[in-house]
Amino acid sequence: MHTHCLQTTKQQPFGYKIFFILFIFLLPCALIAQDVTALVQRVKAKLDVVEDYEAEGKMKTDVAFIKAPVGKIKVYFKKPNKFKLQRNGGISILPKGGVTLNMSNLIVTNQYVALFAGETVLAGVPVKVVKLLPTNENSDVVLSTLYIDEANLLIKKAATTTKENGSFEVEMTYGNYAKYGLPDKIIFSFNAKDYKIPKGITLEFEDTEKKSPADALKGKKGRIELLYTSYQINKGIADTVFKP
Repeated sequence: MHTHCLQTTKQQPFGYKIFFILFIFLLPCALIAQDVTALVQRVKAKLDVVEDYEAEGKMKTDVAFIKAPVGKIKVYFKKPNKFKLQRNGGISILPKGGVTLNMSNLIVTNQYVALFAGETVLAGVPVKVVKLLPTNENSDVVLSTLYIDEANLLIKKAATTTKENGSFEVEMTYGNYAKYGLPDKIIFSFNAKDYKIPKGITLEFEDTEKKSPADALKGKKGRIELLYTSYQINKGIADTVFKP
């Protein structure tokens, strides 16, 4: 009986051995994929606690050739994706396409594949790097890379590439509202050519050559810095607030 068992083991098909070897090597990858998917879901669950908010703060705009003073802002958000930013009495400053500065929009659906892309350190905080690939072919987002503080379930940085609205990067610093996943400071970087020039903002050139706004901003980088001073969370916001 013992001899027969040994012979049976030796006669296992070659394909079975290959399958076993692949299983041993691929199992850790599958477990990592499950781990980062669960991590993203935990971050999303934290953000989902916020039904709406109204925030006040200051905004600094740094775009080539544009002179825009630091101004007070109000920001409104309501689930699932209503977002409005007002600056100095109603002037909205955002890149074309309405790319928002709201973190929950990065993972607003479950239609994505999460891939582990390593670990690094941002501002002294260890973070996991996770790439999100949308599974919806109609999604404007091509790829999002999130840098997640796993210990506190906070997105410290995000880099997103879209089909229609270029690429942009967001860096977040947290403080008083970290338990809601809401940052005290946001630095938003983008291609200046995707910038929508608001009324009241002038272009200044170093030479006398006349250029259209589109030509002036081509190839330049834009940067918006927001410093929030207060949030009113889950107080209820009427839909009329978001009308143009």
